[in-house]
Amino acid sequence: MTPRVRAILDAAALPAAGLAVVLVACELAPRLGLIPRSSFPPTSEVATTLVRLLGRAELWTAVGRTLGAWARAMALAALVAIPLGLLVGTNRIAALLCRFTIDFLRPIPSIALVPVLVLVYGPHTSLAVALGASAAGFPLLFQAMYGVRDIDPVVKDVGRAHGLGWWLRLRHITVPSCAPFLATGLRISASVALILVVTGEYVVGVPGLGQKVFIAQSSGAYDRAYAWIVVTGMLGLLVNLVFRTVERRYLWWHPSQRAEAGVSAGRP
Repeated sequence: MTPRVRAILDAAALPAAGLAVVLVACELAPRLGLIPRSSFPPTSEVATTLVRLLGRAELWTAVGRTLGAWARAMALAALVAIPLGLLVGTNRIAALLCRFTIDFLRPIPSIALVPVLVLVYGPHTSLAVALGASAAGFPLLFQAMYGVRDIDPVVKDVGRAHGLGWWLRLRHITVPSCAPFLATGLRISASVALILVVTGEYVVGVPGLGQKVFIAQSSGAYDRAYAWIVVTGMLGLLVNLVFRTVERRYLWWHPSQRAEAGVSAGRP
């Protein structure tokens, strides 16, 4: 098998085959009575409902609301978590001041904040934004901290020896060195934020994809519920693909990206 054929199999053919197996299984299982068809319709029925939804403004309005809340959650998480992570990673006093607070908040599930957020925001989009930002902030925070700590001390000493101030060291040393860590944090946080935004919409009834899933499920329209779930999954895949593409484009110089490109091309 040539490297090119192997690369094509790894990138497209094998994942597509795996997906086809899952779809066929979901089609046959309810038809054969292995699972109740009343609550788990076959793939073909879900696909038919999904095609009908694609032509309606209802779907695109819900997608737009969820994406809007997700974007605001990501922006809020990045504006708070990245600077805080860089500060904690570079400053010993800041690390000591924030240590116990971070360790206390880290293990608390974001979904546990829903009762408090309902009291503060009510069933509004701001609740989903706050929920998504609270979950997305921690991956960004820790990736920024780890990125700063991973900087070669020799590089820091060279910057000081050349008389670079804190702003120039931040711009030319800290941020470029942390960029791969921050890119990974953004990619992880993007998926986490989307999950929590949809969860907030589902649990509280905030307008968006989560609310559509809940309404369809509550009314017994399971084909519509699964169609909305498929839309949510496709949106998650798209978000992840966008962040991976941006990461490969702008961090092509990093060893991890060169190694991934080599594997994709079939090189050892």
